[in-house]
Amino acid sequence: MVSTAPTALHDSSYDSLYLQIAERMAQSIRSGTLVRGERLPSVREQARRQGVSPATIVQAYRALEDARLIEARPRSGYYVAARPARLPEPEPSAPPAASLQVDVSSIGEQVMRLAADPSVISFGAACPSGELFAQERVRRAVSRAAQRHRATLCRYPLGPGNEALRRAIARHALGLGCQLEARDIVVTNGALEAISLCLRAVTQPGDVVALESPTYFGFLEILESMHLRALEIPTHPRTGLSLDALQLAFDTQPVKAVLAVPTLSNPLGACLPAPERRRLALMVAERGIPLIEDVIYNDLAERDDLRRAVKAWDSTGHVMLCGSFSKTVAPGLRVGWIEGGRWGAQLRRLKAVHSGAQTELVELAMADLLTQPGHESAWRALRATIAARVDEARGLIAESFPKGTRVTDPAGGFILWVELPAGSDSVALFRACLAERICIAPGTMFSATGRFNHCIRLGVGGRWDAPQRAALARVGAIACAMARGAAAESKASPGLRLEALLSRTELS
Repeated sequence: MVSTAPTALHDSSYDSLYLQIAERMAQSIRSGTLVRGERLPSVREQARRQGVSPATIVQAYRALEDARLIEARPRSGYYVAARPARLPEPEPSAPPAASLQVDVSSIGEQVMRLAADPSVISFGAACPSGELFAQERVRRAVSRAAQRHRATLCRYPLGPGNEALRRAIARHALGLGCQLEARDIVVTNGALEAISLCLRAVTQPGDVVALESPTYFGFLEILESMHLRALEIPTHPRTGLSLDALQLAFDTQPVKAVLAVPTLSNPLGACLPAPERRRLALMVAERGIPLIEDVIYNDLAERDDLRRAVKAWDSTGHVMLCGSFSKTVAPGLRVGWIEGGRWGAQLRRLKAVHSGAQTELVELAMADLLTQPGHESAWRALRATIAARVDEARGLIAESFPKGTRVTDPAGGFILWVELPAGSDSVALFRACLAERICIAPGTMFSATGRFNHCIRLGVGGRWDAPQRAALARVGAIACAMARGAAAESKASPGLRLEALLSRTELS
């Protein structure tokens, strides 16, 4: 299969005016035309220069703030923001052309278990910590639901979900560019159940499912449990799934479904450009192949155009939309949802058979949270908080990790994909870090091919204090020590290398 070169971030035909202005300014900042610390024209002056309203410039400046390219200083105006040391991004993936039976390592299960261990500093799981959310706001919503709807505690839940929540999800989907009907939405226990149900609706054991490479290990676990084959598609760390490679797969492989995360894919954090999203919707419609689209991270994207789902271009019902609020509103409520397109009726039956309805009290609390005023500003604050954290983490990686390390620069979210120098062993690094009570996610977790052993995924959505910063720097120090050891060993005589290998074998 072939991989595609990076394309423009988005096509102006899909952008509103403020995004076009923001993109032009972003290019000037990234090219160095506008330098760090430089003061930008005032909103009024910029509006005069661009021939637009001040409100349009305010929106453009907000978009640039969310992208961490500019910063507002009280009573002083807007300035080009300082950025951490620039590191090269990882190479596009090049998986084999054939589909594979999935056999996921047990390391994934260990990584998730360690995320809940308070004695371990974990960068392994993509789980946001409670401190990122308005815990009191969530508590009040649950309390109100219990007070106003106490009868639901003694009533068996039936059906596809509470009507108030499904209406709230339909309104929320407008921000994804989708006009959904509440009656077509099914509430689930998180996004993974939604994806599992979609796969059950459109595949049988032995079928081939195309997905990004690398991909979320939870997807691979689902495929393994359902005896499905994974066909990994080349993926660029910034612009996502190669649609040329996917088209080739459609032409040469018996692909029965596509499973993709077009916005902030896990683990790369890639975002498919808007024109490519439209193309993807057309591709699956032409072939009659269902696309299972996971939009769990869309609300964390820095720009409005990146939050627009592929489903927004779906006119035939071939896109099955799966979402959750576990990364953005209240992880503990575990509320997910599906809009199944032309497979909607089948999904409702599968949901009833496999797990039944959800807890109605929880659904009512989530509906309350989604319809309260101010939740949009809460998401902006969340995006700004994690953006600053990701920048700091990238700076620590630049300072502490081995020379030649590459790292992603995602347009939102709290996941970084780190490509270590060639020859690095991420599983060995995982074990060495774990000996010091630090957990990372080895790259081998994210592919059925056994590739990416020189990569790691770092999640910085958990606690972020001095111990976590020191731990991240320590991961880099351990990686540097391992790289030096490998370099020294390669210079040793063949006899010494064999002796060292035998010694390590005896110790293990």
